[in-house]
This record gives sequence, C-alpha cells and structure tokens, in this order.
Amino acid sequence: MPLVAAGGDDLRAAVDTTAAFALENPLLGVLAVVVLAVVVSGAGWLALRLRRSTGHRFRRLLASRDEIAVLMHPNPDPDAMSCALAVDAIADAADTDATMYYAGQIRHQQNRAFETVLDLDFERLDDASELAAEDVVLVDHNTPRGFSGADGVEPLAVIDHHPGGGTGRRFTDVRTDNGACATIFAEYAQSMGWDTIDPDEEAGAGDLPTDVATGLIHGIQSDTKSLTKGCSPAEFEAASYLYDGVDQDALDRIANPEVDAEILEVKARAITNRDVRTAFAFSNVGTVNNADAIPQAADELLRLEGVTAVVVAGEKEGTVHLSGRSRDDRVHMGKTLRGAVEDIPMAEAGGHARMGGGQISLEHMEGIGPSAGMTMPELTDRLFDAMSGDL
Repeated sequence: MPLVAAGGDDLRAAVDTTAAFALENPLLGVLAVVVLAVVVSGAGWLALRLRRSTGHRFRRLLASRDEIAVLMHPNPDPDAMSCALAVDAIADAADTDATMYYAGQIRHQQNRAFETVLDLDFERLDDASELAAEDVVLVDHNTPRGFSGADGVEPLAVIDHHPGGGTGRRFTDVRTDNGACATIFAEYAQSMGWDTIDPDEEAGAGDLPTDVATGLIHGIQSDTKSLTKGCSPAEFEAASYLYDGVDQDALDRIANPEVDAEILEVKARAITNRDVRTAFAFSNVGTVNNADAIPQAADELLRLEGVTAVVVAGEKEGTVHLSGRSRDDRVHMGKTLRGAVEDIPMAEAGGHARMGGGQISLEHMEGIGPSAGMTMPELTDRLFDAMSGDL
C-alpha cells in the first residue's frame, strides 16, 4: 500500500532509509521499524483528522449526547427555522433526540407558512427551565436571548453567520462572510455524503430529507433576497447542491402565502405618511395589531426611487417598534437605530448594516423614569440626524 497519502515523499524516503539500516543492524533495525510504525500511524491519524469535515465533527458531537435542545433566535425567520430543521435531521441520523425551541413569536406570513407547509414541531420557550436538555445548540445567532434565564445558558454548540462573540462549549462555527446560516448546514449535509432525492421518494439512510432541502433553500433565498444581496460563492454552491431535492410546490406555497389585509394597509400608511429628507425616509404607521407589518412596510418604503435608507415606526400594546432598512453604504442601520434611542431609558435597538430594529416603551418615551422622554417629532429628527451621520 503506498505511503504517500500518509506522509508524502519524505515518509517514503524514511522507509527506504530504515530498511537499509535494518539490514546492516538487525537489532537496532527492529527498534527503528517500531518507531517508524508509530510515526506512520500518527501521520495517518492526523491526516484523517484533517480530512474529517466540520459536518462530520458536528454529527459526532451530537452522537455523543442522548438529547439536545435546538434554539432559534426570538421571532425566528426561515433561515433560523431551516437550520433548526437541519440540526434535527442530523441528530436523528446520530440517534439523538432533539427538540426545537424559539422565544417570541412566529408572525410573518412566510414564517407561518414555513412552519405549516413543512409541518414542523416547534416549542415556544419562555424560561430556560423549559429546555428539555442541558446541551443546547444555537442556530442563526450566537448568544441566547429573548427568554428568562437566557444569560445562564451555556451552549454546547453555536452555528451562525452573524457577527458576535458567542461561542459553544464544544463546537463553534461562525461564518460572517456567508449570506445565510442555512448555507453552512447545506455544506454539512453535502460533506457527510447525503444525497438529494426526488421529492416523491422516501428518504433513507444517507439521504437529505426533502423537507430539509426545501427549508434550507428557502432559508438561503430569504436571507439573500433570492440570491441578489449579501451572497458569497457558498450560497450558490449550496443552492446547486440542494436544488434537485427541493419540493417546488411546497417552496412556492412558503414563498408566496396569502397576505393579511392589515399588512397591505400598513404598507399603504407607510407610503402615505412618509417624511423624505434627501435620500432618507421615515414613516409612522400608528397603531398596529401585527408588529411584523412594520418591517414589511420598511421593505416596501425602501423601494421608492431616490430613497436609500428608511425607518418605519408603529405602536403595539404600549411599545413603539422601529424597523430600518438601508442600501446606502453611508448608513449602518443597526448603529443608526441604536444611536437614535440611546437617551431613552429601557429602549433597545441594533442590527446590521442593511437592517435593524428597536423597541421603545411608550411610557418611557413619554417621560417616565430618569429622563424627560422624547416626542415622536423629536425621535424623527434624531433618526434623520443618525442616518445623516450627525449623531
């Protein structure tokens, strides 16, 4: 058997030298052969470790546990949900029980359709004590949040594509260059040798289940606006791998669900109430029943010609919700929102360069607590100042 794979030309030369030495010095030659065997064995082990994919290492980790909890971020989107579904499939292949959790709500019509069409079993989480297992896998975020006791959860593993300092005790795979976390799990499946199958076929051992392939492709599409924004080459490679295993009818039903009438009404109010200054826009849509209508209105407002960054505000049950979108390299939306609300007690805001969100207690905005509060016109001016770089 050739030894090149284990150590290359240097190893072959060592074997030849050892053989010659053994012929001239039989007793010492035996010792040299033993030492060489150990070296060859170690080199082979190291080569095997280097060749073992990240996906294989993740599966081995899950196989070492009897049960895991898979945790999505609050108000999970298709990327997070598809990743949780992929972890569940890998856990199943490793004979490990998995329960999928989320804090918050699943509100967007596409997100609800994702859960319904793929017939998923997600558990809502209010407190860390409700987790079925101590070993927690975080997907599409790297720090537990959104539920009581989140600060005390130390994840076993973290798989994400967002920036942040969160890590897992045993496994961390954070790829900020990727456009979607689902891309990482598509790579795991491919590296483990899982084959995509015809949607009408039953998945067997070594097959990527159709619902997982369908979920992952939609997760990639939703986080990259159908492969048009924030992509890396990995997204296209993942899409190529997944394509033959996708249930096209299910994908269409997820991507094009019926739209609630309020969503359209809120979008219309956002356009009608818009305040445009230079290339930036703000709109207050007033009271809403469905807070997820606010980010959808922000998406719609960003389509206006000449507008490169927008913030939409709406109020639900005593909380002002902010949602921002930017396609302007000068406007980091997460920093914009954080800077605009930093003087309001208990306000929370943040996000990424292209999108962000925030929440302000209406009571604190009106002046309860240590500050004098802030009126909506004042907040509007601060948002424009932040978008302009004047804060």
